[in-house]
Amino acid sequence: MAYTLDFGTPVNTALLIYILYSVQKIVFPSTSIPKTVPSEFKHGYSWMPKEHPPTVLFKTYTPKTLEPFNGKNGGRILLAINSIVFDVTAGRNFYGPDGMYGNFAGRDASRGMAKQSFDMDMLTAVDQPLDKLQDLRPDEIENMKGWIEHFSNKYVICGKLVENDAA
Repeated sequence: MAYTLDFGTPVNTALLIYILYSVQKIVFPSTSIPKTVPSEFKHGYSWMPKEHPPTVLFKTYTPKTLEPFNGKNGGRILLAINSIVFDVTAGRNFYGPDGMYGNFAGRDASRGMAKQSFDMDMLTAVDQPLDKLQDLRPDEIENMKGWIEHFSNKYVICGKLVENDAA
């Protein structure tokens, strides 16, 4: 029984040529040296970032000491939920002075996050005691815990919020 090579259709011929070319590239890879060095590697390569991000220290904040971190003049943006202070500077578009939730910047946002309300009356004045959140319903408390989990996964926890006279 003899085998014959039949190139009956042009498609079979093209596929055979492609397969032979691919096998040749695998068996005999190119060993030529590139003529030019890619521009991004001319000065060497480093895994180091261009600049180190600012160091964030865990601190204790009061409503009065948290208030300046409202993102105005390009500064850091911090907000607190249930006494946990988050650095939300990376979310400047949301929490900055012109952001949708800018009223929470530099403040305790616990009640607003729990009630899904971004109104100014959800915020406690900075010279008043912290909101104890005792009148929240169980579903609102769960909602606040969901926000804490979301923020914990997205932003840096940089401190805790205590009463004005406790720091």
